[in-house]
Amino acid sequence: MCAKNLGEKKKMLDIKLIREAEDKVRNGLLAKGADPGTVRRLLEIDGRRRQLLTDVEQLKNTRNTVSREIGALKRKGEDTAELQVSMRDLGSRIGELDARVRETEQELSAAMLLIPNLPHDSVPVGHDESANSVVREAGLKRRFEFEPKGHVEIGERLGILDLPRATRMTGPGYPLLVGTGARLERALINMMLDMHVRDHGYTEVWPPALCNTAAMTGTGQLPKMADDMYHVEADDLWLIPTAEVPVTNYFREEIIEGPLPIRLTAYTPCFRREAGAAGKETRGIIRVHQFDKVEMVKFTSPETSYDELESLVDNAEDVLRRLELPYRVLQLCSGDLSFAAAKCYDIELWAPGQKAWLEVSSCSNFEDFQARRAGIRFRDGKGKVRFVHTLNGSGVALPRLIVALLENGQQADGSVVLPEALAPYMGGISKIEVAEADQPA
Repeated sequence: MCAKNLGEKKKMLDIKLIREAEDKVRNGLLAKGADPGTVRRLLEIDGRRRQLLTDVEQLKNTRNTVSREIGALKRKGEDTAELQVSMRDLGSRIGELDARVRETEQELSAAMLLIPNLPHDSVPVGHDESANSVVREAGLKRRFEFEPKGHVEIGERLGILDLPRATRMTGPGYPLLVGTGARLERALINMMLDMHVRDHGYTEVWPPALCNTAAMTGTGQLPKMADDMYHVEADDLWLIPTAEVPVTNYFREEIIEGPLPIRLTAYTPCFRREAGAAGKETRGIIRVHQFDKVEMVKFTSPETSYDELESLVDNAEDVLRRLELPYRVLQLCSGDLSFAAAKCYDIELWAPGQKAWLEVSSCSNFEDFQARRAGIRFRDGKGKVRFVHTLNGSGVALPRLIVALLENGQQADGSVVLPEALAPYMGGISKIEVAEADQPA
């Protein structure tokens, strides 16, 4: 996993691709529901920049020619005053053009950051989630002999979920788990980390929960999703919406010298304002502003990244298989892909109290989109330096997992039976009962 420093980085989709395959890029944006007119505007900026570079290079060549001419005239003792005046005018003109080049490059860079990644050819075209397709379903939905309750009623009766106090502490949209509930959260985190490290070949990291603007830009959260994140303005730091951000930036501005793939996993708290989520499900812990998540991140060669995506999905599914929960895998259509993803699978759990499927994992291949923005490259077997492909997936997010565990494991007497796989992490506890609910004194 050895890496060395990288020089200049590119915060953009490949400009050469956009120039040479304008129609492909425009169609990709259309498929994602983005404005295809941004391609035309971007190429206009790029054209102005390239013309300015040509103009300034011609003026610099002229300056070099005149400088040599002045030197030759001086050696002959001839008057060069008029030429020197023209040189000063030329220098001023070059300075003006250099400034315009810098301004245009900044304008181009800003425009490039707003261009989303293009969907992979295998991604079905569709406008929204209604066009997503079910790849597979696993596990059986439990048949209840009573009307299943929702997680809020179950958790409050057991004394393991206290949303009113969380609201008084912080505000709505923040969870508070108590006693065995808190232990369940910790047990799930430890179980998932152990699985991914021991059984799936990941290396665990413990990253910061805040990242700078460059890191957020590298993975594609900025500038597009600024309103959905918490910003500490005094320090220009952002609370991470997912461990994808710090873990992917592990190799930012570096050349990876070691063999690929590199697989990293991390637990972090995650923070999302979700400014655009008004009107969606907010009761309980289905949609919250702070939540725990175990994340998996891969750095791969372009040739193997789609095989690695399939294994990434299987790693996330393995968590749910061991927890004996019914789930399904969806392939997202183009219009439901995230800004940075080229292809994505969502994994959803069945929550009987909600009578709904709840997303607990998104597994995405970003190809070289994030690598270009963050300057992450690798040296291949022929010694050529290339951009890596980055992938990430939730392995998995905790709040909706706990919703599914409580609602699928509920019993008629109000207790909740836990999966056997959790017993080693719960001190042998296999059932949460009302009598065992431990509240603070």
